[in-house]
Amino acid sequence: MSVEGSHSPVAWRYAGDQLKRWRTKAGISREELGTAANYAPDTIKAMEQGVRMPTPKLLDAADDLLRAEGLLSAAKQYLRRERFPARAQNFMVQEREAISLWSYEVALIPGLLQTEEYARALIGNFSLSLAEETVEERVAARLERQMILTRKPPVAFSFVLYEAALRGPQVSEGQLRHLLEAAALRNVSLQVLPYARAIPAALGGPMVLLENQDHDRFAFAEGPFASELTSEPEQVSLATERLSMIRMEALGTEDSARFLERMVDERCVSD
Repeated sequence: MSVEGSHSPVAWRYAGDQLKRWRTKAGISREELGTAANYAPDTIKAMEQGVRMPTPKLLDAADDLLRAEGLLSAAKQYLRRERFPARAQNFMVQEREAISLWSYEVALIPGLLQTEEYARALIGNFSLSLAEETVEERVAARLERQMILTRKPPVAFSFVLYEAALRGPQVSEGQLRHLLEAAALRNVSLQVLPYARAIPAALGGPMVLLENQDHDRFAFAEGPFASELTSEPEQVSLATERLSMIRMEALGTEDSARFLERMVDERCVSD
């Protein structure tokens, strides 16, 4: 089945729901709570719905106003700002539990294979509304995710990169060398799909297939505004078929390494 529900963290939604229950029980309006906490009623609504993280200031103000005797304030220790975009949080949970992961990328280097420089260039220019602090938190989180590449017991990885992903303006010589280093790991397979070998199935966007420790299988497709993580067998099967077609057209691992080495040499000559 599709992994449905709000993209907001569960802790946000639970704390918000409890806040609303206490407020309703006490007969207090959002306007009254907002006045006590110095928030607009719409902000209170967003926090109660879990769209925004209930802040420590609101929880403490609500605890006093609603006479919750510390039960609302206690939620503060379980709430934190998520370091990943909301649309990707369910996937991150499954990625941490993966025993195998197959990835195909059309335009970007996969997050697990990005250098810090590349990650910062992408995240920092994704949205002008992102605060510098948020950018740094997400860069750090992305680099932390990469520990799974060398985790024990090892996770089996298969990456296929369309040539366009390797020729993006943010891809430096250092990023190309980083890909070669990752490809040298025993548990990592890295293939390149050149422009000349592209098939229609390869142009439909990126995707990830993974299997977790309970041997549940998932397919994940991420877009700029929405993403979907599904365990629906039919959808996982279709994604597996598509990725298999792409892998058949991609260069083998040794030829892919030589392809990357030639790109590095090209960069050295042009520099």
